[in-house]
Amino acid sequence: MSIVSLSTGEPTVTSDDLAALCKTNNFGIEKGSAQEAAYLLFANSFDATCKTIHDLPEYHDPRLAPIAVEGGKRTFHRLDEGDNPLNGWAHKTSLKSADHAARNGALAGRTIAFKDNVSIARLPLGLGCSPRHFEGGRHPISTIDASVVARSLAAGATVKGTATCENFSMFAVSFTSDSGVVHNAWLPGYATGGSSSGCGALVSIRDVEQARESGRDTRDYPLGEGVDMAIGGDQGGSIRLPASYSGIYGLKPTHGLVPYTGIASLNPMIDHAGPMARTVDDIALLLGVVAGYDGMDMRMTPESPLRHQVPDYFADLQAWVAEKHAANEWDSHQSANGLRFGMIRESFEMPGLDPDVTRTVREAARRFAALGADVKDVSIPMHSLGAAIWTVAARPAMPHNLANHAPDLLAHPLPGLDPLPVDQGFFDILIKRNPAVINVLLNTAHMRRKYGPALARKAMMHVHQLRAAYDEALKEFDVLITPVNPTVGPAHPPSTLRRDENADGSAENMMDLFERVIGSTLNTSPFNCTGHPAMSVGWGLTKDGRGKLPVGMQLVAKRWDEGSILKAAKAWEMGGRWQDHAIGTEVGGEAKL
Repeated sequence: MSIVSLSTGEPTVTSDDLAALCKTNNFGIEKGSAQEAAYLLFANSFDATCKTIHDLPEYHDPRLAPIAVEGGKRTFHRLDEGDNPLNGWAHKTSLKSADHAARNGALAGRTIAFKDNVSIARLPLGLGCSPRHFEGGRHPISTIDASVVARSLAAGATVKGTATCENFSMFAVSFTSDSGVVHNAWLPGYATGGSSSGCGALVSIRDVEQARESGRDTRDYPLGEGVDMAIGGDQGGSIRLPASYSGIYGLKPTHGLVPYTGIASLNPMIDHAGPMARTVDDIALLLGVVAGYDGMDMRMTPESPLRHQVPDYFADLQAWVAEKHAANEWDSHQSANGLRFGMIRESFEMPGLDPDVTRTVREAARRFAALGADVKDVSIPMHSLGAAIWTVAARPAMPHNLANHAPDLLAHPLPGLDPLPVDQGFFDILIKRNPAVINVLLNTAHMRRKYGPALARKAMMHVHQLRAAYDEALKEFDVLITPVNPTVGPAHPPSTLRRDENADGSAENMMDLFERVIGSTLNTSPFNCTGHPAMSVGWGLTKDGRGKLPVGMQLVAKRWDEGSILKAAKAWEMGGRWQDHAIGTEVGGEAKL
């Protein structure tokens, strides 16, 4: 590599500094030698180059400039517990594009929330974690609109705020956020899934309200304000798990379809952002709005469609239904005619999978067959290794991205997000709030110390093998089916609930947190590293504790073939949504759900 210039100013790197740098790299340079003199000159020259860039102001790509909003000013506020009973909201606002064209956009009249790791200009970026992790003890205020935010506003959506997420987006159920537990709208005191926990809670509120209006649910606990749709983030299941626990739809799109620009990263290889909504139509509508190349996200490849090439998922879905109508096939016996489903056998053999979940998802397969689909079992032995491959391939980069380091390939880094370095204070906070973050740091150090870089390289090679295994199965089937969550949403650990003797709701026993989440992502995480699109579809309720809670099935298709998933789910809706079949049973002698 070349040297820009040789420094002629006062030295800023000393002989001792150089010795420390050598020690970091496991070698030494003799003091007073000609080699030391040369490398001191080079080090001081490099530091002068660094200072040139250090002294520049940050540059923000104009494409990320905040969208002009009605009223001209953006404000936000925190809700008190009475107005936020599920703790689904991180920060509230109400933003509409000032552009008159947005009034006729695809999302006009729709309300939307974004996971609290998505940049909305002038709102805090909380990441579900304590403000003590940041300079000055305050969450940073976003200066940009993430691509998904800008596109939603331009399409006419009303942005209602940010939704609570799990601490650093590293937990699969909903009791690690610094603001406290997020309650399941169907049964407070139980998890709504994570890490897009608030998104799941807020979107499902309207379903619970409709169950009450119809008399199918006679309870009256407070819910607060919900939204029509949300954008969640998914690195291992964090859209699909809360969607499943909450009984809504949640789509992890093909990797590189929806730009991740302006969203806090865990690892670019597994980062996904995608829609969460109550209906298939709304999933298709929102996906069409946010998908497509933005020119700033390294996750997007030559396969990623340009904006004008993005399919009109909603119109295509309606056209398919119209064709079914014309063929007299749009009924509860033929809506799935022509669709081929493969039930991944290994997905039903995962450790910790509740028999009720297995039974419920297999019932779903029988219902697809009743709707006219061809349904078969398929064996994909590599699926059993999928979560292990995902873990080892993805984990080494997570601490790097936890600190918001610049990515290795050209992208637009997240501005203003500067977490404090990991230290004992960091540990002391997270060991009681989200010990999974500490576990990731220790795992990464262990891999580096024991295996060096070779293990991650090998895991990455097997990602290609895993992708090929799914691709091979998808030559025979349009859609693969697995369970999403191994159990229904578990009860919140008592130690995480805020009360007089534990005002901040931090867990004294970290295993109270871990034991409820082990194995949660066994069926979801493999598709994060292979990049296949996968969606949770609510199907039925299973018993847990005081009542019954939603459980979902996962639909997986070829990369870039979200259309097949949407068709399958739309055909499924023809037979009725899960609430139409599941609600109305007596629950624990207490109330109807």
